[in-house]
Amino acid sequence: MSADPVALLKKHLGYPGFRPGQEELVCAVLAGRDALGILPTGGGKSVCYQIPALALGGLTLVITPLVSLMEDQVRRAREAGLRAAFMGSAQEPGERRTITEAARTGALDVLFVAPERIGLAPFLRLVAECDVRLLAVD
Repeated sequence: MSADPVALLKKHLGYPGFRPGQEELVCAVLAGRDALGILPTGGGKSVCYQIPALALGGLTLVITPLVSLMEDQVRRAREAGLRAAFMGSAQEPGERRTITEAARTGALDVLFVAPERIGLAPFLRLVAECDVRLLAVD
């Protein structure tokens, strides 16, 4: 682990401590273990991948069915100091190419995608070319 998760939480998100359930998930991920967290709506699930993304480096891939909320998720990740983007079918091909290149070259910390994208051959090739350190399902 490259940094103290509570220190990252305070520095990047401004919270004095974790909510119930968050710290255990974050520590498990940072220890290299698989983790499953079931938190209520508004329970702070995004913290459970944002803090590891800050600590681990590389790319954190977040699979989320909430396509309508991806822009908000990207905004919140950027507010935490993460280089974030989402990839969606409604984007222009040029925008998707720019995001693909950013992921490939290490210019992104977090990439949000819908579940249907993970079955597409071009996306699977992209993932194989990236330094994916964490896969989160939101």
